[in-house]
Amino acid sequence: MAPLVLDRRTARRVALAAQGLTSARPGDLLEVVERVGVLKLEPTAYVAPNADLVPWSRLGASYDVRELDARLADGSLVEHRGEVRPARDLPLLRAVMAVWPGVPPLRPWQEDLADWVAANDVARREVLARLEREGPLRTSELPDLTEVPWLSTGWTHEKNLARLLDLMTSRGEVALAGREGGQRLWDLAERVHPLGSLDVPPYDDALRLLQERRLRSLGIARGNTTPSADPLHEVGTAGVEAVVEGVRGRWRVDPLLLDEHGVTRGRWPGRTALLSPLDQLVFDRKRLLELFGWDYQLEMYKPVAKRRWGYFALPVLHSDGFVGKADVQAIQAQGVLRVHALHWDRTPTTALERAVRMKVAELASWLELGARFGGS
Repeated sequence: MAPLVLDRRTARRVALAAQGLTSARPGDLLEVVERVGVLKLEPTAYVAPNADLVPWSRLGASYDVRELDARLADGSLVEHRGEVRPARDLPLLRAVMAVWPGVPPLRPWQEDLADWVAANDVARREVLARLEREGPLRTSELPDLTEVPWLSTGWTHEKNLARLLDLMTSRGEVALAGREGGQRLWDLAERVHPLGSLDVPPYDDALRLLQERRLRSLGIARGNTTPSADPLHEVGTAGVEAVVEGVRGRWRVDPLLLDEHGVTRGRWPGRTALLSPLDQLVFDRKRLLELFGWDYQLEMYKPVAKRRWGYFALPVLHSDGFVGKADVQAIQAQGVLRVHALHWDRTPTTALERAVRMKVAELASWLELGARFGGS
């Protein structure tokens, strides 16, 4: 069957509708997480933590930050490898864990992971023994008996115990049991999520369902014909094949979204929104540029002199495109949301500037702060 042919406007509207960023807002936090797929638990609170900014951008003032902890506590949401997912994903995740580090033939990077865990088997067994006797325990209460350091060029360099716990999570041996004093609490996975309560499908079925849900949350994405570095973040051959006019290569699209939310018919129910830099809609910068023609980078890791838009500038969405970045900072000690600058990508109309300023005021009100623009 010939691929669907989509113009860019239709493609980006599919992405926006999938992510719950139209005037037809999701109903509650659970629906938000189901729509966005995952909430990244990045602790930076220059404005607010990502896991709170994402629901606020969909729900607005009705979102209560206490709800996330409540949903994690009652098990309707689960945390896995730094992401919050719907509990319905848990049996599928367990199926992926069961074949760690992957289905043969293994790639070199998968073999390297297995070799590193095997080289630190004494440390792994001691963690399991301590949790068996005393769990749940905070990270700082667990012994680090790793003999071979974890080497990387990123932030995990020589963070041996943290990396071991992450891989033990991927193996289905340990799981997060909660948080205490800002630290993660670990316990045996079988105690946190008893296998007897889960209907774990075969791996191939689980991967297919995960890919379908991933595409449903993204609306449109590059397909994966071969396994990627992270099977939890691929769409495989879910949906139908599509091409986007003016963009090279093939895509996968969820066809159901083409007939929902006025994507291809009627008046587009767009709205204005401030997004987290780690929002699923903007996290894949290459996809963002291809579909929206919009350039954005998170600049918190750049030297001050090299920043164009600010430490944690919020992408500004209007209707079906991005119009700028809002450099805002929550200063709790002063009780203000400081608006350092609104960086426009095009000269705004009076109505557009008013709409964005209203969103900034809504954000300040939700944070229980007063909005201060520039030097005011």
